[in-house]
Amino acid sequence: MIRDVTDRDFPREVEQASMPVLVEFWQPGCGHCLALLKQLEQLQEEVAPVLKIVKMNVQENFQIPAELEISSLPALALFERGEFVRFIGGIGRKDEIRTQLKLT
Repeated sequence: MIRDVTDRDFPREVEQASMPVLVEFWQPGCGHCLALLKQLEQLQEEVAPVLKIVKMNVQENFQIPAELEISSLPALALFERGEFVRFIGGIGRKDEIRTQLKLT
């Protein structure tokens, strides 16, 4: 199961992580968000030693999504060494995400 992250624990969970972190920004009732979450859960099993995956509910957390100017959901953001690197495209299937992350 992919762990939830909040505005409050974002610095500890993402910015201070010892490995790259992929964050899914989502909201309840978003069908595409839930479908992507299922793909990310499968991907997490395969990449756990080298990539941390977390999710952030944008209806409950406003600061980080606003800082990143999240305007559509779902959105995937990659962080390395505590810094935002880029948004990840190909968000439909785990193989596409893996390719975008260069984890093939």
